[in-house]
Amino acid sequence: MRRLLRPIPLLLAAALLAAVLAIDCGSGGCQFVAGPDDPTLMLLRTQRASLAFAVGALLTLAGALLQLLLRNPLADPYVLGVSGGAAVGAVASGLLLPLALRSASLQAGALAGAALAIILLFALGRRSLAAPPMSSAVPGMRLILTGVMVSTGFGALLALLLSLAPDTQLRGTMFWLMGDLEAEGFAGGIVAWAVLLTVGAWAIWQAPRLNVLAHGDATALLLGLPVTRLRVALLLIASVATATAVAQAGAIGFVGLVVPHALRLWLGNDQRLLLPAAMLGGGAALLLADLLARVILAPVQLPVGVVTALVGVPLFLMMLARSR
Repeated sequence: MRRLLRPIPLLLAAALLAAVLAIDCGSGGCQFVAGPDDPTLMLLRTQRASLAFAVGALLTLAGALLQLLLRNPLADPYVLGVSGGAAVGAVASGLLLPLALRSASLQAGALAGAALAIILLFALGRRSLAAPPMSSAVPGMRLILTGVMVSTGFGALLALLLSLAPDTQLRGTMFWLMGDLEAEGFAGGIVAWAVLLTVGAWAIWQAPRLNVLAHGDATALLLGLPVTRLRVALLLIASVATATAVAQAGAIGFVGLVVPHALRLWLGNDQRLLLPAAMLGGGAALLLADLLARVILAPVQLPVGVVTALVGVPLFLMMLARSR
């Protein structure tokens, strides 16, 4: 157990350092170098950093759980269409509701769309979740195909809504779809943190069972685990984590794919270590990506999803080239 816990302090220190940099640094330099702190600016950065860490941790936890459930290291939080449903709900609420209610309804619409996607996924993929453990089918393949079709359908609806959106609203909508961590108070961060603590506690509690499930459904069934119930819970937890992250910050790609994959190459596949490490690593990664988004072309602020994609693509290709 001591060997398992050694990387956790290192990742915790990295997360704390990333949080300090995200709060103290901006387009005008770093507060601890430039001079006296601006209380209002520090409060805004603290709100943004709190939301960024929670969203990054939710995405990486969802990615790690889906990679385990689908037995596919290329699975990410958006592979099953939950993010597409959230995007359609958010854009639809912005088009249908008055201007005064749009900011308040964005997250509610995103959550409603994500809930619809989850219901469709469970309704269409229930046979995959209860598949016989000795089946010759590729594990998770039917569920992946179901998710791809759900995602494609929501993508078509999203394209239709964007084509109908007025030009004055289109830019703001596109910015949100590429990832937006602008926090209006601590409310969004509180929701994200509440969900993170809940799903994170469940994942760590179930980690020994997930280790058994990683060896295959047949092995887990022979050892007395309720395989179907555990797979349903995995899908539900990953979907809720993804829906919360997308509702709070838009669709931020590659964090939930690259970070769990890199940590698995470094730490192995022991879920007791991988899951808490993924949450710490994902939170730190999104904090640093958001810092780059704010300073790399200052005073212009980039969508954080653009930065994660620009960094994530070459990093993932490098990991694929070096891994056996």
